[in-house]
Parts: sequence; C-alpha cells; structure tokens
Amino acid sequence: MSETVNQIKWSLHETHPDLVQPLREKLSQVVDPEIGLNVIQLGLIREVRIEDHVARMRMILTTPFCPYGPALIEVTRQKAQEALGMPVTIEMGMEMWDFSMMEDPSVLDWGLYG
Repeated sequence: MSETVNQIKWSLHETHPDLVQPLREKLSQVVDPEIGLNVIQLGLIREVRIEDHVARMRMILTTPFCPYGPALIEVTRQKAQEALGMPVTIEMGMEMWDFSMMEDPSVLDWGLYG
C-alpha cells in the first residue's frame, strides 16, 4: 500500500498548490543520515508559506542535539529554493518530533514495538 497515511498540509497547499509536488519531490532528496528516511517521510517540514516572494519554512529535527542538524537544514533550504525558484528561509519549530509526525510510520518497521 503506497498511500500516504498522514500527509502534512502546509499553507502552500492553499495558496500555491502547483508548487507542492515539485517541493515535495526536491525535499524527498534530503535524507536524515542516521535514520535513513527523508525529511518528508519524517514529517520534519511543519509549514511552508510564501510571503512577499520569499518562501518561509518551519522545520523541526528528530532530536534537538542532532549532529547533522545544521547540514540538514542547509540542504533542505537549498532544495526548497531549487524547487520553488525563490529565496527560502527556515525557522526552527520548537515542538518535539515523535513517530506520529511521520507521513507513514509503518516505514519504521524496526521491530522495536510489536
């Protein structure tokens, strides 16, 4: 079953629906090296909106002490900029990540919970 379970809806879905799929495709290339899943699968991109020809994204990390955090944020910004064709800023969200934020938690079949 390839159907998305918990697709996150951003403001972009309402204001610029034509940009959602290209953005999702580019951001799917940004993989968390420790977990091996991309920022879309993990649900790390919490909001995307466009204001005054600048895309503003709110992103969280799987852990506040992620050693790859700065690099992950920068690559996310670059890929979003490529997809959207405009400057992108990323602000860090303060909510704590958990498995329920994932688009499809079943991809984490690590045998930890069973």
